[in-house]
Amino acid sequence: MIGTYGHGTHNDFVLIFDPEDQIDISPDQVARICNRKTGIGSDGLIKIIKRGGKWFMDYRNADGSLAEMCGNGIRVMARYLVERGHQPEGIFGIDTRAGMRFLAAPSDDDISVNMGHALLDDEYPEVAVTVGEKSWPAFNINVGNPHAVVFVEDISEAGDLLAAPLVEPRDAYPEGVNVEFVQILENGELSMRVHERGVGETQSCGTGTCAVALAATLKTKKSLPSHWVINPPGGRLVVNTDGHSNATLIGPAVILEDHDVSKYL
Repeated sequence: MIGTYGHGTHNDFVLIFDPEDQIDISPDQVARICNRKTGIGSDGLIKIIKRGGKWFMDYRNADGSLAEMCGNGIRVMARYLVERGHQPEGIFGIDTRAGMRFLAAPSDDDISVNMGHALLDDEYPEVAVTVGEKSWPAFNINVGNPHAVVFVEDISEAGDLLAAPLVEPRDAYPEGVNVEFVQILENGELSMRVHERGVGETQSCGTGTCAVALAATLKTKKSLPSHWVINPPGGRLVVNTDGHSNATLIGPAVILEDHDVSKYL
């Protein structure tokens, strides 16, 4: 069985094309495939299936746990579908556990995806994030999955991010949370690092950049619509958020090589 490796700003994935949803992959098998020492190595796995005649992104984190949505992953999936001839270039939809998302996917340029609403949580609008002896207030933002966004004077304050930051209150995130650390640069752009639940620190996070864009708008007391250029370690992404808090993520997506994943199943 073939798995295809690709990335969006070095947030990387193994994609398995299974339109009839006939391949059963356990959490342990996903973890073996995604293991960077003994497997192919990636931040997550995407099983490409069809439900009711529509493309569906069955996304798993690197530890095998299910995730609602992945902004870089869905762009990489769109690139795969177009490059491999399963979908004409242009505007089309991909369903996810967070709902339908529509993309503009040309054959050889940046891919944009309407990520839906980025919203400040009503019940817990502000949470606290702790790394070592340092604590910060954080914006609690949902983009189909949960994010705690921290603003720091220097991005190095996040530390090594080998372990998940402590986020309180714990009952705000019963299924875990992605944590973003953000520095506002002198040129008005944003630098960020992210620790993703079920994965660890990643080079980029699509939903995370959308959460960061809304948090930066709130932090700087600007109004919507907003435009932010965001720089995770893996590259450069653009997030435009309209007056109704709908976020559009724009950036590159690359398909690299195929691998035999049968030995991991």
